[in-house]
Amino acid sequence: MTTDLSVLKDTVTVADGGWSTQLWERGVPMGELPEMANLTHPEVVVRLGREYVEAGARFITTNTFAANRYAIARRGVKTTVAELNQAGARLARQAVEGSEALVAGSIGPSGKILVVHEATEAELTIVFDEQARALAEGGVDVIVLETFSELAEILVALRAAQATGLPVIASLSFDSGPQRTRTIMGAAAEDCAVALEEAGAAVVGCNCGGGAANVLPAVVALRGATKLPLWVKPNAGLPDLEDGRPVYRQPPDEFAAVVPTLIEAGANIIGGCCGTGPEHIRRVAAIVENRKRPRRRDE
Repeated sequence: MTTDLSVLKDTVTVADGGWSTQLWERGVPMGELPEMANLTHPEVVVRLGREYVEAGARFITTNTFAANRYAIARRGVKTTVAELNQAGARLARQAVEGSEALVAGSIGPSGKILVVHEATEAELTIVFDEQARALAEGGVDVIVLETFSELAEILVALRAAQATGLPVIASLSFDSGPQRTRTIMGAAAEDCAVALEEAGAAVVGCNCGGGAANVLPAVVALRGATKLPLWVKPNAGLPDLEDGRPVYRQPPDEFAAVVPTLIEAGANIIGGCCGTGPEHIRRVAAIVENRKRPRRRDE
């Protein structure tokens, strides 16, 4: 049965936090493709997913963001797209077992840019179709396209993901322009929302970027251009580099302090991206739950 995400437009739901940054903190080597943890450290992946569920997340994304044929070839990984994505989907299903959380199959950008002809739409269709089908076969409930910056590319990915018959969440990273409402490729948030809705996305949104404090203008722009549910997953601020490793220092309370404003601006699904962990999501969930709780007369 297909999951109906349209019901989310009148509610506020909590999503999970970051994956790569959290896996590194849990001992997964920074030198390897983070998605390889699905095969080399499956217990760590399941444990992190369960921590997010326990923190209050009702969407758990698979650890498959860069599990596409280009990334695998570039890193010299000895596995297949199908194996890596299906493993990610199965581990996420284990993590949500016994809960009401949905599994969102994560697909990130290909790493190729259409506008400069690094790949053709036909080539990217094959890449995204391969990954989306593997995630669907692994048992995900929805597909989430994350951190895209080129509108043309995410539209290709959307069409490929829709071929699975699953609803698709389409999210870009807006971190350019005077108010950070454009992607680094120059696509305006409102134009992206309109194009993605017309193309059949079930949910649109933004993730990654400059952090929770900077994402509000993009959320406002998206909400002004669409009535679809909005997916919002900012970073835990901007990172510092230590020994070549990004370190995010924004504490959970500071990250979650922006959540009421995001809700007022129209966000429907709120989680975190790079640098956020279960404690960040626990604070977000507490705020969301408190807003749902009826106020007593003496409050």
